Amino acid sequence: MNFTSLVGILPAIIFPAATFLQIVRMLRERSTAGVSVVTWLLFGVANIALYVYAERYAEWQAIAGLLLTALLDFVIVALKLFAFRTPAAAIR
Repeated sequence: MNFTSLVGILPAIIFPAATFLQIVRMLRERSTAGVSVVTWLLFGVANIALYVYAERYAEWQAIAGLLLTALLDFVIVALKLFAFRTPAAAIR
């Protein structure tokens, strides 16, 4: 394995792991406080764009590092928008 391949493994592991940790925090705390929908949505779109730009469609590093991370970014957005919401009637 050459140096470039080895270096390509790092983001394939770190990006999804870091994003997954955000999801774990949200689920543990049962709160999405401090989570920005726009930021995570833009991260997801940027990861997909970078995957297309890189043209490494069959490499697991690109799939894990970019597409899996994009999917997890969109899970964060969905959790922020639809999970742990307090009904308006319960607030009153």
